[in-house]
Formats: sequence, C-alpha cells, structure tokens
Amino acid sequence: MIKLKSIPLYLKILIGMFVGVLLGFSATACGVSEWVTDWVQPWGTVFIRLLKLVAIPIVIVSLIKGVSGLKDLSRLSRMGIRTVAIYLGTTVLAIAIGLLMVHWVAPGTLFPREKADAFRAKYEATVSERNAEADRLLHQTGPLDPLVELVPENIVEVAADNTKMLQIIFVTLLFGVALVAIDRQKSAIVVRLFDVLNDVMLKVIDIIMLFAPWGVLALMAGLVVDSSGDSGMFKALGLYAGTVVFSLLFLIVVLYPLLIHLFTRVKVREFFKVAFPVQLLAFSTSSSAATLPVTLEQTERELNVPNEVASFVLPVGVTINMDGTSCYQAIAALFIAQVMGIDLSWADLLTIVLMTTLSSIGTPGVPGGSVVMLVMVLTSVGIPSEGLVLILGIDRPLDMLRTVVNVTGDMTVSCLVARTEEKRETVYKE
Repeated sequence: MIKLKSIPLYLKILIGMFVGVLLGFSATACGVSEWVTDWVQPWGTVFIRLLKLVAIPIVIVSLIKGVSGLKDLSRLSRMGIRTVAIYLGTTVLAIAIGLLMVHWVAPGTLFPREKADAFRAKYEATVSERNAEADRLLHQTGPLDPLVELVPENIVEVAADNTKMLQIIFVTLLFGVALVAIDRQKSAIVVRLFDVLNDVMLKVIDIIMLFAPWGVLALMAGLVVDSSGDSGMFKALGLYAGTVVFSLLFLIVVLYPLLIHLFTRVKVREFFKVAFPVQLLAFSTSSSAATLPVTLEQTERELNVPNEVASFVLPVGVTINMDGTSCYQAIAALFIAQVMGIDLSWADLLTIVLMTTLSSIGTPGVPGGSVVMLVMVLTSVGIPSEGLVLILGIDRPLDMLRTVVNVTGDMTVSCLVARTEEKRETVYKE
C-alpha cells in the first residue's frame, strides 16, 4: 500500500489537476456546475492569495541575503560586478529567447476564443486597470517618469501593493548595499537575522506548496466549469509545455555551448561531460541550492576553475542566476495573456523583460520558488494571477528542467569569469 507521504509533491499536484479536471467535467455533465463554483473554486482562490501573500516578503529577504553575501564593496566592484553583469546578460538573452518562441508559436491562441473572452470578462476590472495604467504611461508621462516612479515616497505604502515590486526591489537593493558597506561586526546581527528569515520564508513556501494539490484541484475544476468542458484549453496547454521545453533545451544545447566555445578555453564536450552529474542531481532535486556542493566540486576539480572564482561565482549564481526560470516566466506570462485575450504593448513586453530579470535575483533556489515570483511578473503588467491555474498542474516537470538550465548557466558563467580573471592577471603581470 502506497503511503500518501511517500508520494512526491509534483505527483500530488498532477493528481490534483487530473481529479480537478474530472470533477469539472462531471459537474458540467450532471448540471451541478454552481456547486463547484460555490464550494470548490474558492479554495483555489485561497491558494492564489497565499502565493500573493509571500511574494513581497520572499523578494525582500532573498535579495538582502543575496547582496549581503557579496561580503564587501571592493570585491563587488571588481569580480562581483563582472559576475553580476554576465549573469544578468545571460538572463536577458534567455528571456528574449522565451518571448520570441512563445510569440512565434502562440500556444494561447489555441484556447477557444469565446472561452478566452469569457475568461477575460471574469477579470475585466483588472484588465481595465492595466489598460488605463498603460494609457497613462503612454500619453501623460515624461521620458524620465519611469525613473522617478522607481523611487517610492513611502516604503510602507509600496510594500502593501504587489504591483509596486520594482520600487520594493530598489529599496531592498539600497538596503543590501548599505548593509555591505558598514562594519561587518555591526552588520553581522542583521545578516544573521535575514539568514533566519530566509529559512523561515522557504519553510512558509513549503507549507503553502503542501496545499498546492488541493488548490490546483479546485482551480482546475473551476476552470473546466467556466469553459463548459471545452477540450481546446488542453491542446493549448500541451503546446505551451512544448514551447517551454524547446526554449529551455535551446539554452542548454545552443546558447551555453556557444559562450563556452567563444569565450573560454574549455572544450564544449568536456564541459558537458563534467556538468552531466550536476544536471542529473539538479533534475532530481529541482533545487540549485541543494545541488551547489556538487556544482562546486565538479567546477573546481574537473573544469579547473580557481577556488576563489568558483566559491564566489557559484553561490551568487544560486541567488541571482535563473536563466531557465526567467525564460519560463516570460513564456508563461505571454501565454496567459494570449489565453485571456490581453494585447501586450511594447512597453509591457519591456516591463516583462525587466521584471523577470529583477525577479531572478530574488527567486529562491528551491522547488516551487519560481511560482511565487511569477505572481510578481504577472501583476506588474496587469495580467490576473488567477491565470496561474492554466500552468500550475504541469509546473513540477518543467521546474526540474528549469533547474538543469540554471545550474548549467552557473557553471558556464564561472568558466567565463575565470577566463576574464586569467586575462586580467596576465595583463597585470606584463
């Protein structure tokens, strides 16, 4: 007899999705759709609200923990800036690849248009607010107003609004840099506090994700009822998953080998031979943080990356390098917008690029962490976060592949930084 506790969470979520679909179709066939709407679907709304609840705290805590880990500003100004710049560069490339793929494939357009209109109408107020805000930004603001808006007047007011995440990130980064700049003995207690808070927030996410199977069941049942049992959405979901997988594989087999070949002395075949055990562990754990010890060992011992480089670049990468996660978030946001019939402007797409890049800095390196960050990306461009139900059921298998991309990117960047440090030392000696 299989014990419930022994079933992995991702299987529980898949089971919840399957049961929710069956419940939705059964309720539609039996004419009891209102029962699902009144008594089942609200539990899905509770799950979505829980994800929204932890979005801001986890960003604040993770960012401060990540920045404080840079130890001192002199290191940040040399290898630190170079490392962060390369990480952010690969993240932007990953996001651009994801946006191009989802725009070209357009999986959300397979969702029946009449159902998409109904889905959009359900969140009409949110969509209207997004359109009004976009119109205001387009016609009533000056060229530097986005910069002005980045700096809040009242941090308490901003922290109460999930749509103001850019301002929150700005204040958090400012606090983190100041924390690094002061005396280490004075800041130690604060750093320790945020280390503990980070552990607490990760545990909170674990607790919320325990409710995920039931939340997904409720959301899927409600979605099927809302769509009157139309199977078109499942075709769209399958094409969406294929788009994510193809984009992530493109990063692994094209982008990273190209960077390795052009900017390092490491042979691509040797790199992947060394990276393979790390990739397997990342795939099985879905956690770049849990994979870090093996990543460090393989990178230093087999790729001959100096300890002072690997021990700095790789831990920082666990916090701020989320190429796979960022690529996925861009695809998911545009897919949900396509399903809901929301037309995103160029400004919205640039916002998605910016928000997914910044959110990658605060995404926890644990299973399910990217789902919380996706809420932030969606709300930043006015896409109702309830659209998460469309993708949450198959998130875990995709999360496993995203983690493989993340750790491969960490190892790639460590090789790039090692090469730049080698060139720098050569020039210095000469």
